Amino acid sequence: MTLIEFKPDEVVALLEMAKEFKARYHAGEIYTPIHLGKTAVLIFEKPSTRTRVSTSAAAHQLGMNVIVANPQELQLGRGETVPDTARTLSRYAQVIAARVYRHETLEELAQYADVPVLNLLSDRFHPLQALADALTLWEKRGRLQGLKVAFVGDVGNNVAASLVVIGSKLGWEVRLVGPRQLWRNDVSKLAEDAGWTGARVYQTDSLEDLRGVDAVYTDVWVSMGFEKEAEERERLLRPYQVNSAVMEAAGPQALFMHCLPAHRGMEVADDVIDGPRSVVWDQAENRMHTAKAVLAAVTP
Repeated sequence: MTLIEFKPDEVVALLEMAKEFKARYHAGEIYTPIHLGKTAVLIFEKPSTRTRVSTSAAAHQLGMNVIVANPQELQLGRGETVPDTARTLSRYAQVIAARVYRHETLEELAQYADVPVLNLLSDRFHPLQALADALTLWEKRGRLQGLKVAFVGDVGNNVAASLVVIGSKLGWEVRLVGPRQLWRNDVSKLAEDAGWTGARVYQTDSLEDLRGVDAVYTDVWVSMGFEKEAEERERLLRPYQVNSAVMEAAGPQALFMHCLPAHRGMEVADDVIDGPRSVVWDQAENRMHTAKAVLAAVTP
């Protein structure tokens, strides 16, 4: 649901499994029928490219049957309650995964389902993305612990929240760089493991705090569901566009990361996302391998 509920060693175990799945995949061993014949139901309230395809592919590679639907294709679209839907789907599937507007919908699904419920994205968290981010940094930096990552822009969004969560599990220094109006008030809760993993999380409005990081990470300025605030958000965040000057300030060692889709010319300049330090396509691929690890681990 959030990754907060996982212990640090459990997060590492998921990443080790994902790394192994990826190695097998690139060696030609795509099909790993751990859950042959089991069923995964994927519900998408929001449009999706990477999440939908990567999770579906991951489930197929584990031998699972995949049913993908939006609320309008289910009785949810005609007023059936989330609890009734959860109870019903639990009779057919071994795992339910959902991409939703409100995190509370996921919590309700999980409360009434008799099978595991996975968060494919909510307004508060994006845990599968964070796992893919960690796997990417592990591949590029050769280590999981002690990394320094700066999230630039809308520091109050779901991707930033999950980056803080996984960073606290793995002992990272996470710098949230953005306008004070968007600063989080839940950093200490998200980073509750920092005290004993050695992680550090702080917020700043200065781009000078990018110096020396292993990666500069950004996301769209206007997430789905916040379209009414677009003009104000763009005004606030324009100074935080990740361009060549920002990457130069971070230093030559800094990678560029983005969960995609990107609004080119807004939160990131073309020469950065298409540049030699961009690892966004590795992040996108790793969504599949980390989803496969999660499905392998939690599906009964």
